[in-house]
Amino acid sequence: MSSETDARPFRAGFPEEEIAELRRRIAATRWPERETVTDDSQGVPLAMMQELARYWGTDYDWRKCEGNLNALPNFLTEIDGLDIHFIHVRSQHEDALPLIVTHGWPGSIIEQLKIIEPLTNPTAHGATAADAFHLVIPSLPGHGFSAKPATTGWDPARIARAWVVLMKRLGYTQFVAQGGDWGAAVTQAMGIQAAPELLAIHSNMPGTAPADITKAFERGDPPPSGLSGDELRAYEQLSNFYAKHVAYAQIMSTRPQTLYGLADSPVDLAAFALDHGDGTGQPGLVEQVLQGQLQSPLTRDDLLDNITLYWLTNTGVSAARLYWENKADFFDAKPITIPFAISVFRDELYQAPRSWAERAYPKNLIYFHEVDKGGHFAAWEQPELFAAEMRAAFRTLR
Repeated sequence: MSSETDARPFRAGFPEEEIAELRRRIAATRWPERETVTDDSQGVPLAMMQELARYWGTDYDWRKCEGNLNALPNFLTEIDGLDIHFIHVRSQHEDALPLIVTHGWPGSIIEQLKIIEPLTNPTAHGATAADAFHLVIPSLPGHGFSAKPATTGWDPARIARAWVVLMKRLGYTQFVAQGGDWGAAVTQAMGIQAAPELLAIHSNMPGTAPADITKAFERGDPPPSGLSGDELRAYEQLSNFYAKHVAYAQIMSTRPQTLYGLADSPVDLAAFALDHGDGTGQPGLVEQVLQGQLQSPLTRDDLLDNITLYWLTNTGVSAARLYWENKADFFDAKPITIPFAISVFRDELYQAPRSWAERAYPKNLIYFHEVDKGGHFAAWEQPELFAAEMRAAFRTLR
């Protein structure tokens, strides 16, 4: 750091009274009747939510997660008038490449905890010292332990500028950036801004679609003629997403303050977060996690660690406001000219076609790879595969 006042060490800690109050509210939930269908087409099934709530209110232990967080180097630093929380783990390998990784919604820094060790200590995970990263994992404004903006203006472009300030404040004169979901929006905004210190970016939810195609799938138009097989698949995935799975985003982007239930009811907060659809179809993915059927280290406690962080920090509504602040599309090709790396995980919202990526970034696409497992929360669902993608994506820049 450039001075002792630039960052303050931070420890997570919540009084036992708040944990008890969470359990009390879970137990006091007034439940609706069961859905009238046998699948999850009406939303998160009642039986699944009741079983999750039973475990959350009786057996789940937040203190374990709190201890894991506090075992890491956590800090707060003020940027543009707002306290930003971040985890900063330096590799033992001094030539490591500095990397800032940004989470999404309804995620948090909890998403990235399992990638810290593989990225900073690669020799213990089948890679070499030349693959090491110094890792910075910030909490988005209004999320987790970062402060909640009291005024408007904290959109992805402003956050992107703040992340460059953060990395320079940490002493990094060259670095790379990665993100999925909102992290993709922020990271791609960094790519558009192209700060001289930023060597390259990586996204696992990249914007690749041509502008005319973007408008068509957002409107729900039939697919244009002349699409290849991969392009048609991507078009249909995105059309289906906008037709059936984007309601959560529409209410947050238009009326975030109306979501008082996210601050008042832990079960409402959990159900709203767990209904965030991806290619595997949540809440179906959640059901697989709860039944131990997902080929992933993602666990029931991981899900509840993330939701409990939202509850204890009361950030359900403040996080939702990022949707209101954002004015950009997610999936259209962006005017990015710096080196851009893309990983396409099998169960992402859409499988970005290589043809779209190469058309969008003909001179600066440095890496494109399709991964056979993992979905929208790739770092959370497949941390070892995600770490391998980061090593491969940025290897030519070392």
